Amino acid sequence: MAGNGLILLIVVALLLAAVPVSALADPAASLMAVRHRGCADRPGVAAPLHRSSKLDKVARLLADGKTLRAASREAGYRVKSAATLQIPGATADSLIEHAASRQLCSQVTDPEYTEIGTYRRGTFVWAVLALPLSPPGPRDVLKIERRVLQLTNEARAQGRQCGREPFGAAPPLKPSLLLSRVALEHSRDMAAHELFDHTGSDGSSPGDRMTRAGYKWRMAGENIASGVTTADAVVEGWLKSPHHCENIMGPRFTEMGIAYFYDPKSPDGIYWTQEFGTPAK
Repeated sequence: MAGNGLILLIVVALLLAAVPVSALADPAASLMAVRHRGCADRPGVAAPLHRSSKLDKVARLLADGKTLRAASREAGYRVKSAATLQIPGATADSLIEHAASRQLCSQVTDPEYTEIGTYRRGTFVWAVLALPLSPPGPRDVLKIERRVLQLTNEARAQGRQCGREPFGAAPPLKPSLLLSRVALEHSRDMAAHELFDHTGSDGSSPGDRMTRAGYKWRMAGENIASGVTTADAVVEGWLKSPHHCENIMGPRFTEMGIAYFYDPKSPDGIYWTQEFGTPAK
């Protein structure tokens, strides 16, 4: 099971200055100026933040009291990681730059973020710095499936500790087209019904779905993840989770199927399912 990226909420209190609100030109420009020149002990970042109209809407919805998750979904912006900044008393560009340099330096100069959106209401400014979720394309499916299998078998080739449970090296898993179809069914089901569970929307278990697909199994297991966009990240997340790690290292499993499904309207955007099986003799 893998979670989403880092979400930060920072509220900065500024001293009110006797400067008219009209003196505030563009909050995004002020934040980007600090990003370029650096602040505190952090160097400037050459890569610019691109203005996003969808992130502007996210910032406006944050001002209305929405959570980042709800605001992103309503604006149609898929977030991989983000920092939300609320700056009261922002009556001039200089005050925004001062806050960014003193209290928000680590967020504004984080090179991970590539896009920015802002919204101003009175003397308050809301800003969102984000890295958008970039799902793999349809042409990448086979390459990603092979990579997950490769990384899984590389992990099995070495002994490792899954939580408190030690595992020795295990034989490599063979790819199963039927198990990959089962995995795709469940990934699609999770996206369509806003689920993140091994139990399907119809109440089915992993074993039920395998049986329904015609896979005659003696042992069955399943890993799921959401919000991550690469084979390396999803396998890394599973290996860090004891129960998922146990499935990967389980010596009695002999076959594996993997599939992901992306739906921009779903809460986490992308859903992954890894099926493990041992055919019945």
